[in-house]
Parts: sequence; C-alpha cells; structure tokens
Amino acid sequence: MREARTQEGIGPEIPRRIARRAPRITVCGDALLDVWIHGTSGRLAREAPAPVVDAHRTERAPGGAANTAMNLAALGARVRMVGLVGDDAAAAHLRRLLDEAGVDTSLLLRRAGATTAKTRIVVEDQVMVRLDRTGEAEPAEALARLTDAATAGIADADALVVCDYGGAVRTAGLPERLAGLARPPLVVVDAHRPDHWAPLRPDLVTPNAAEAEAVLGSPLGHGRGRVEAAVRGSARLCARTGAAAAVVTLDRDGAVLADGSGALHRTRANPAAEKQASGAGDTFVAALTAALASGVPRTVALDLAQAAADVVVQRLGTSLCSTEDLLSHLGLVRDALTPVDALVRIVDEHRAAGRRIVLTNGCFDVLHRGHTASLSRARRLGDVLVVALNDDASVRRLKGPDRPLNPLPDRAGVLAALSCVDHVVAFSEDAPLPLISALRPDVYAKGGDYAPEMLAETAAVEACGGEVRILDYVSDYSTSSLVERMRTGAAHAGA
Repeated sequence: MREARTQEGIGPEIPRRIARRAPRITVCGDALLDVWIHGTSGRLAREAPAPVVDAHRTERAPGGAANTAMNLAALGARVRMVGLVGDDAAAAHLRRLLDEAGVDTSLLLRRAGATTAKTRIVVEDQVMVRLDRTGEAEPAEALARLTDAATAGIADADALVVCDYGGAVRTAGLPERLAGLARPPLVVVDAHRPDHWAPLRPDLVTPNAAEAEAVLGSPLGHGRGRVEAAVRGSARLCARTGAAAAVVTLDRDGAVLADGSGALHRTRANPAAEKQASGAGDTFVAALTAALASGVPRTVALDLAQAAADVVVQRLGTSLCSTEDLLSHLGLVRDALTPVDALVRIVDEHRAAGRRIVLTNGCFDVLHRGHTASLSRARRLGDVLVVALNDDASVRRLKGPDRPLNPLPDRAGVLAALSCVDHVVAFSEDAPLPLISALRPDVYAKGGDYAPEMLAETAAVEACGGEVRILDYVSDYSTSSLVERMRTGAAHAGA
C-alpha cells in the first residue's frame, strides 16, 4: 500500500484559484432547514424529570444538500440548487437564505406539505435534544418534476454534486436518466447509499465509515485499522458504486483517498467536541468539489477539504467555510514563509543597520540534531540567519519521488520555530542562485562534506561580495538514513 504524493503544497493560493475560477456547480439533493434554539436551564419541569429551557435566540441555516450549496457559494463557486421543498415557513426561510448567498434556486421546486427540518435545543453549547420533522412521501408528480429539473440543471455545469440523504433525490430511474445525458466534467456523489448511483459512473464517491461499511457489507474496524481496511476495500467500493475513486471520511481519523489500485492519500483531522458542529461533512464535500472543478490535483483538493472541515468543526451550529476563512486558516501555517520581495526589503534594512546577513539552504525534510547543530553554527557567523527552503517539486528532483515526507508549509513552520532562524524563504530551483543574487548575503553557509570550489553557489556569492563558509559535517545524522531506519523498523514490527 503506497501513499500518493501531493504534487503541490496546500496554501492560500488554492482557495484564491477557486474564487478566480468560479466553477459552475449544480447541487442535486435533499435540502432541509437546520434550526438552533439557544437558551439556559436551571430547573426541572414539575410534570417530568426533564430540564426546562428558557429560549433566548433562534438561528436558522440551510442544512443537508442546501448546506453543501451554501459552502460552495462561500468558496466562490456559481451554484445552482436542484431539489424539493414544501410550501411552509421553513421552505421560505430556506429559499431566502440560499438567495441571499447567491445560490440559484430556480430549480428548487415547491410541493405541498412540510419541509424537512432539524431543530436542536442548545444549553451552554451542549445540544440537549434534536427534533426532526420530515416531509411526507413525495407524490409521483413531484418526483417527475425533480427529475426534469435535475436534467436541466446539469446542462452547462462544470460539476454535479449529488447529496442523497435518503429523501426525494433517491428517485428510481434518476441515476439512469442522468447517465444518459452529456455529463459534466466532474460528478461527485455524497450519498447514504452511493451504490444507488452506480449507473451514473461518478468520478468520486465520498462515503463516511458507516456508509462504506454498508456498501462493502463488512466493518472497517477502528483507529488505524479502519484506514487500512478502507484501502483494502477500495476496489470493491469503486466497483459497487461505479466510481473511479472513493474518499472515505473517518471523522476524527481524517479521510483516505483510494482508487482500487493501491494508491492512497491520507488526511489528518483537527477534531473538536462533536457537540459543537453540524454539517462538517457537507463542508468537506463542497471544498473537495470546488477544488477539483477548478483544476486542483486530487491530493491537494483532499487536503483543502480537510482544512475546510477543520474550520467548521471548531464552531457551534451549522456554519460555512468561506474563501476568507481558508485564507486565514492556511495563512497561520504559511506565515512562516517570507515572500522574496518582502525579504529583500527586510534584509536591506538589516544591512543598513550594520547587521551581517547569513544565508543557508536545504530541504530540511525531517529536522534532526544534525540540522539544528548546523543551523546554530550558521547563526553564529553573523547577526541574521535566512534559511532558503527547497519547495516540494525541487525536493522531489533532488531526493526522489517519495520525498518530501513533510510538505513545504510544515517544513517552514518547524524551521521558523527555531530561535536561531530569523527568516525562512522558499525557492524552486535546485540551487538558490537567483535568491543569492537578490539577497546578497555576507556569508553563505553550507553544511556537509563540501569544498567551496565544488559548489555552484560560490561564484554567485563572491560576485555579491560575500564569502562561502563550509560548516563542520555532523556525522551519523541524515534524513535518508533516518527514513530508512523507520522503514526497516516498521517492516520488522509487521513481521
């Protein structure tokens, strides 16, 4: 079982790309209204051992497929909602909230009866009880109109997201009818029973653990074991759902992407108390679809989806992850990297103040004692230490397709946390020659078993008036040997 390598790092440029691309995405699914009643409780009812809740405020938000549509719109997509709602006040609230968010509701059809609504009563951020009101069985006439609306809704879409929670959208014959049309470039199915949509031949299905188990007919287990079980079952999962690939979401254990070939990409979640949030799965699917529809590679899109879900699980209620939310969330990591143009200005200010600038560079994939020793020695050669960090693509060229183990933002964050490092900058070339010319360091420090005349950087440093210093080689420490020891240890442990 191998892990598919991410071809580019996740960072603020990805949500910006989605917003610029503004893909047209049709959401076909079961729309409902989430109601959150917040209050306080300090006594029990006389007639029963039940808490009495004094309600202070009520919040309403689109739920289910409508929440997916809202999250897509918040990320900059042009969204069309296809579904059925009732003719009651809940439907009016739902349509108004979608319209205000810029979602096209012209194909959100009305029919007689109640709209599905889920009402949660919350005391001190704890959900005390949930009351569900579900709509009546859909008449044949309404289901026929829904099928016609779905057919019209995908005509010019860049992507179709099916959000099937067991309601009206699970209409017999709808997958076959949509399969017979000119399909959008991307089809994603998020369904309680994704195998119902197998005739549609989706590009991606996104079952959670329970949904995957229902399709596979066997449990995934717990912890790390269920990640491996999801990958082992991916070929059957894809075959039974008609999908090219599957993303199995595992709540606190993140998510895994598998296509039946043994390839795997894993995300790790940043969980919060489950009482706080609702609809994080809708946010995950929305971000994943928006990214894929904008040309983002699958592994990067999966990382972005996990980041979006991590944003909303920290909040109370049914909430959205917007472009701005992602920029802020990802920026917390990427702040460790200083852009080259900004760094040139900073270095010039240091130089004007009489400070001596030291530049060193490397991959720094898995930081070890040899790295920290070299960096500390480099810092003692001057007043300001700048670390130039190979980006992920250049690490792969230098170290092979299985590296880096840690993506650029993570490597930068670890380096920036060291007291001896003042600034971290990324570069994409195999050697930082343009960066040397731009920063004009007083000292270029290189660790390892080198001589200055062996380095391509020497001429560039000397042309700027600087000097090259070779740091003492720290033996017995290397990332490659460390990785090999870990792999050997894992192999022995599994024997």
